[in-house]
Amino acid sequence: MAVSKVCKQSDILKTSATEDEESLEHRHKRRETEIPSTGTHSDNICDDILTIERIQCELLLQLDYSSSHVTHVYNPIDYASEPHCYYVRQYGNGKKQVLFIGMNPGPFGMAQNGVPFGDVTQVKEWLGVKGQVFKPENENPNRPVKGLSITRNEVSGTRFWSLMKSIAGTPKAFFSICYVHNYCPLCFMTASGKNVTPPSLKVRERKQLESICDKSLTDFILLSNVRYIVCVGKYVETRAKLIAKDFTSWKIEIGSITHPSPINPSANRGDWVAMATQQLREMNVLPVMINENHI
Repeated sequence: MAVSKVCKQSDILKTSATEDEESLEHRHKRRETEIPSTGTHSDNICDDILTIERIQCELLLQLDYSSSHVTHVYNPIDYASEPHCYYVRQYGNGKKQVLFIGMNPGPFGMAQNGVPFGDVTQVKEWLGVKGQVFKPENENPNRPVKGLSITRNEVSGTRFWSLMKSIAGTPKAFFSICYVHNYCPLCFMTASGKNVTPPSLKVRERKQLESICDKSLTDFILLSNVRYIVCVGKYVETRAKLIAKDFTSWKIEIGSITHPSPINPSANRGDWVAMATQQLREMNVLPVMINENHI
């Protein structure tokens, strides 16, 4: 496999025969020494973001999802590492005030290009993300990965980035105070190509996934030191608020906007962008975004 000019594959997912034999418990302990604690992160916060994601992927890929009829697991942090690293390094640096958290990659969005809410038009034309995308291991023939050449748009991504464009105008203005991250970096699907989301996993598998993702999200929140967390959908909001209970000293406001997925009936009732804008206003996040960007 070719090496990215933006970010080497090994920078994202470093696995070896020794690591494969590690227990989940051992990996959880090891991550505590690898993940920087708040106030001690490296000069380049993007390196720390990539480290958190790499270790999270390693742990999640050790789980067995077969009882939930999952036959294919896509890890776009790996095979789409070039555009993913471009996104992180282009937009992850600097102090942020607002963190938007999505659930996990969709098969026609981030699973294609490594960018959260990765509608291909928004990713290429508004975010300006570049990079080569390779094929995932065990590719599902019903959900081929075509990278930035895919012609199908993702409704969730179109709606989400249209909202940010309507508020901030430019990526530079938006990412000067905001960042977008996913709770889980993997995409799950059945043999037919049906998307399997984290909350729809069987209880045992879901709890194992949540244990790993909750810890990774905690690491990410401590690293980013934001004032507001905007969860895209109620599932992620529930996870974020459960995490926050263990950190009573956090001075972070946590809320949510309606998930923009077309399979969510609430998202299809009128103008989703207008609805989400009002929800941001009610959370007092919209004034922060507008005032900081002098829009």
